[in-house]
Amino acid sequence: MKLLAEVLISVVALEHLYILYMEMFAWTTLGRKTFKSFPPDLFEKTKSLAANQGLYNGFLAAGLLWSLFIDDAAWRTNVAYFFLGCVVVAGIYGAITAQRSIFFVQALPAILAIIAVAFA
Repeated sequence: MKLLAEVLISVVALEHLYILYMEMFAWTTLGRKTFKSFPPDLFEKTKSLAANQGLYNGFLAAGLLWSLFIDDAAWRTNVAYFFLGCVVVAGIYGAITAQRSIFFVQALPAILAIIAVAFA
């Protein structure tokens, strides 16, 4: 179960690195393809706002990856819970305020990772 928890944490971290890339460096191209309900004329105007969001996604990814390298089991678990919990909250908030699919893409994998960490 520990291996499954580590794999799921890695998947969530990689997803947030991808989001970092999209929001910081590819907002007007890849972002446009991803967020089809967002008005097309706003992508260029919101480029710096998206980059700021991308930076925060990078912090989430960094925290999740950090949790994989902590030797102390209690600290490793607590750090993983904290960053996975942040992802869940962000995913739920995004699903409510932006696009429902964010719950399934962002929050659900983090929830599954939390469950795996709990049983590891």
